[in-house]
Amino acid sequence: MKTTVSTPHPLWGTREQTGWYFYDWANSAFSTTVVSVFLGPYLTAVARAAADSGGYVFPLGIPVRADAFFPYLVSFSVLLQVLILPVTGAIVDYTHLKKRLMAIFAYLGSAATLGLYFVQGETYLLGGALFVVANLSFGAALVCYNAFLPEIAGPEERDRVSSVGWALGYLGGGLLLLINLLLFTLRDRIGLDSGSAVRISLASAGLWWGIFTLLPLRWLQNRQPRRRLPPDGHYLTIGFRQLGETLRKLPRYPQTLLFLLAYLLYNDGVQTVIALSSQFGTEELGMGADVLPLLFLMVQFVAFFGALFFGYLARKIGAQRAIWFSLVIWSGVTLYAYSPLLQTGQQFFLLGAVIALVLGGSQALSRSLFSQMIPAGQEAEYFSLYEISERGTSWLGPLLFGLAIQFSGSYRLAVLAVGIFFVAGLILLPLVNVRRAILEAGNEPPVRL
Repeated sequence: MKTTVSTPHPLWGTREQTGWYFYDWANSAFSTTVVSVFLGPYLTAVARAAADSGGYVFPLGIPVRADAFFPYLVSFSVLLQVLILPVTGAIVDYTHLKKRLMAIFAYLGSAATLGLYFVQGETYLLGGALFVVANLSFGAALVCYNAFLPEIAGPEERDRVSSVGWALGYLGGGLLLLINLLLFTLRDRIGLDSGSAVRISLASAGLWWGIFTLLPLRWLQNRQPRRRLPPDGHYLTIGFRQLGETLRKLPRYPQTLLFLLAYLLYNDGVQTVIALSSQFGTEELGMGADVLPLLFLMVQFVAFFGALFFGYLARKIGAQRAIWFSLVIWSGVTLYAYSPLLQTGQQFFLLGAVIALVLGGSQALSRSLFSQMIPAGQEAEYFSLYEISERGTSWLGPLLFGLAIQFSGSYRLAVLAVGIFFVAGLILLPLVNVRRAILEAGNEPPVRL
C-alpha cells in the first residue's frame, strides 16, 4: 500500500504540496510563452531567412519548406518523447533518484530555453536543436513531477492537490505571457526591435522555469528505497527490462486500461480545440492576428478559476462524474461552434471563457484519477505511458479536422467532427469501474468516487 500524506483540506495543504504546485507554475512558462505564442512564428521567420530561392531549408540534407520546419520539429520532438519517456519512467521508478532526475531534466530544459535568445539571423538549426532538447526535457521532468502526486496526497485530497497545481500552472504561465506581450507591444518605446523583444521573451521563459523549480526541489522529498543494480547491469538496461515487465503486467489492470482509452480519446479532442481554435477564429470569423494573443491570455486566467472549481466539484460529486460533466460542456462547445449562432469575435471570446472553465478541470482531474489506478512503486512508469499515449495519439484530432475541411470546405463542420472525441469519452468513461481499478492496483479508494 502506498505511503501517503493525510491532512485536512486547506487550499494549499502541506509545504511539500505547495512545493509541488510551483513546478506547474514554473514549467507552464515554456508551454505558453515559447510553444503556444512566440517560438513558432519567430523560428519560421528565421528559417525563411535561411531558405533558398524555392523556399526550402536543408536540415541534415533533407529538403523542408521553411514554413513547415517548426511543425515538423514539434512532431520530431514528440516522437523522441514516445521513444524515450517510457524508459526514463522505468529508470526513475527503479532508482531512488526521482527528485534528482527531475532537477536534471528541468534545468536542461531551462538552459535550452534560455539558449533560444541566441537564435537570430539564419540560425534555424540552432533554434531547432534547442527546442527539441527543451521539449524532450519538459516531458521527462513532467513524468517525474506527476509521479510525486500519489506520494504527497492521500486518496481523499488528490483531486484538490492536482487541481490546485494545474490552476497555479495556468496562473504562472499567464502572468509571464502577460509581461511578455506588454514587452512586445511597448518594444518601440523602449528601443527594441521585434526580433529582440521575442528573443527576450523566449529567454524569460527559461529563466522563469529555472528560478521557480528551486521551490519544489527544496520541499519535495524522495521516498523511494535505494535499490542495487545487478552486477552486470546498468540503468539503461534496467530501464528497458522494467518497461518490458510493466507492459507485460498491464493487462492485469483492465479498468485502468479502459480509463486510459477514454482519456486518450477525449483529451485528443481537448488538444485539437486548443491547437486549432485560433485558426477557426481567423478563417471562419475573420478575427485579426492581433486579437488572438489576448484570447489566449484570457483563457489562461479564466482556466485558473476553472481548475479550482472542478477540484471543488470533484469533492462534492466525485472526480469521475466531474470529468463526465466537463465532457458534456465540451460537446456543447462543438455544437455551438457548428451552429449559426456563433458569428462575432465577441461571441468567440465568450466561448473561449467557457472552454477555459472546463479546460483545466478535465485535465487536472484526469491526472488525479489516473494516479489512483496505478500500482505503488511504478508511478513514473505509468505516468510516462500516460504522457506518451496522450502525445502519441494527438495527431488524430487534427487529422480529422483537416480531412473535414478538405472534403467539405467548412470549418464549422470540422469543429463538429472533433466533437466525436468528446462523445466517445462520454460513452466510455461511465463504463470504467473506478473502485475496482483502484483495488486492482492495490490502492485504497477514496470515500467519494
